[in-house]
Amino acid sequence: MVIKVFLASSSGSTAIKKKQQDVVGFLEALKIDYAQLDIASNEDNRMWMRENVPGEKKPTNGIPLPPQIFNEEMYCGDYDTFFEAKEDNSVYEFLGLTPPPGSKEAQQAENVQKLHNGSGTEEHLDDDTTRNVAEEEEQEEGEEDRAKDGLVSEEEEEQASEED
Repeated sequence: MVIKVFLASSSGSTAIKKKQQDVVGFLEALKIDYAQLDIASNEDNRMWMRENVPGEKKPTNGIPLPPQIFNEEMYCGDYDTFFEAKEDNSVYEFLGLTPPPGSKEAQQAENVQKLHNGSGTEEHLDDDTTRNVAEEEEQEEGEEDRAKDGLVSEEEEEQASEED
């Protein structure tokens, strides 16, 4: 499977250039094979990209701007959806690829799979969020127990003083 990134080599927009560089740089950093297809110098590339971006993903003027990302014939998304996937550590899923073993995305997928299978208790406890919630619950229970102990002690003191 080849990731296709549709770019404009001669774009006058610095915003588009930065977005294209961000996508290409990130794919290179992850060592993901991809092909750059120039829509500025190749009319076939431009037409193919425009025809294959889904209607709901096209802007109001109907002409999608680069970069547009495909996995072979499957549309993955534009820069904004790529950026969201990057922020969520789900770029491989976004691209329709299997994450390499040991990557954050592979570990996340493994934890989700274990939770769905019901065997993720140990792994789930390694999650900082879960650990913090469990610690907070234990702390609250301890405070409630101390408060109950304190109330019992006061009641006992009152009874003792009444008996005197």
